[in-house]
Amino acid sequence: MRPWSAPSLPSLPGAGSVPLLYDTATASLRPTDVSAGARLYVCGITPYDATHLGHASTYLAFDTLNRVWRDAGVAVSYAQNTTDVDDPLLERAIATGVDWRELAASQTDLFRSDMEHLRVIPPDHYVAVTDVVERIGSAVAALIDAGFGYRVDTPESAAGDDVYFDVARAADSTSWHLGIESRLDAATMLHFFAERGGDPDRVGKRNELDPLLWRSARDTEPSWPSAVGEGRPGWHIECSVIAQDALGLPLSVQGGGSDLVFPHHEMSAGHATALTGSTFAGHFAHAGMVAYQGEKMSKSLGNLVKVSELVAEQVDPRAIRLALLQHHYRSDWEWFDDDVYAAIARLTHWTEWAARAEPGASETSLLQELREALADDLDTPRAVSLVERAVRSGSAPTAVDVAAVDALLGIRLA
Repeated sequence: MRPWSAPSLPSLPGAGSVPLLYDTATASLRPTDVSAGARLYVCGITPYDATHLGHASTYLAFDTLNRVWRDAGVAVSYAQNTTDVDDPLLERAIATGVDWRELAASQTDLFRSDMEHLRVIPPDHYVAVTDVVERIGSAVAALIDAGFGYRVDTPESAAGDDVYFDVARAADSTSWHLGIESRLDAATMLHFFAERGGDPDRVGKRNELDPLLWRSARDTEPSWPSAVGEGRPGWHIECSVIAQDALGLPLSVQGGGSDLVFPHHEMSAGHATALTGSTFAGHFAHAGMVAYQGEKMSKSLGNLVKVSELVAEQVDPRAIRLALLQHHYRSDWEWFDDDVYAAIARLTHWTEWAARAEPGASETSLLQELREALADDLDTPRAVSLVERAVRSGSAPTAVDVAAVDALLGIRLA
């Protein structure tokens, strides 16, 4: 599937550092292992209600990581999926009377447009789940053959039985252990599992936390032929397969929002380890949640502020990006309607400052400070403050200073 158009990135003198990045699995700041190049996998959208600012904040976090790696001279391979068939998408299609394929396609196009407006570097591999269903089915068959997958009686399907992942067997037989990546206790995992798409009360499962690998065909749902029968993939297995096929394992970083820590990232890692024997990722990195009107911004609540709607109101996309970068990627924070006006005013001052740029091709103190801030767990608020300090100093920037704001923060001022 085609991604979106890539922004141009100015070259900078010298090189930055490979960043320290917070790892959810170890609760520590560690250097990212990019000795063989960086392999970045970020979970994509389920294409409806795209793109709200919670989405945008997450993708800007990993865009910043991508930019910092590149500035350090690291070769980056980046993959992202789009979950273009899943229960929430199908439910929205039914509720709106729109064909699910049309809804997915239109929302994916809108997401591409939003990412272009925000100048996010596109993935090298942008993969729709519907394009790899046969491959996922083969992976599920391999898990069954290896004893990690099992069938549960499904009388409502004429195509066969649903298939589940045996978390206890995987924990006993592989290097993956339930709770290691997410660092959660059993009660918390069960709570999130039920809240985030799991079915702990499904009769016939061996363990409440066993996740769905394959949903056998129902009469009213889309389905595909596969090695395990007619049906469609479960949620977590799609990312396991797409990441492995697109990038190889282990990943340098598995990324996404903090609401994916469990069960999605935990189970994706378990599936991948059971399939390959390899550790899934060296880092599990997660962006915080964005609230609006006192609640987490979410599709279910409908309290969404969308990039496309702000752009339609003639808000400069650079101001949207700047407003989001003022918050550290790991923090939970709340968006207020006035935030965008403050960012517009700041962008105006920055643009006036950049217009006074003087020639220069060598490293500057601002460039060095920006590199240091971003190498420290992608500290974009500190980086924004550094640029603001330079703007308020009254001194004219060099061309390198202006290029650094573009290359590292993604805000083109020239």
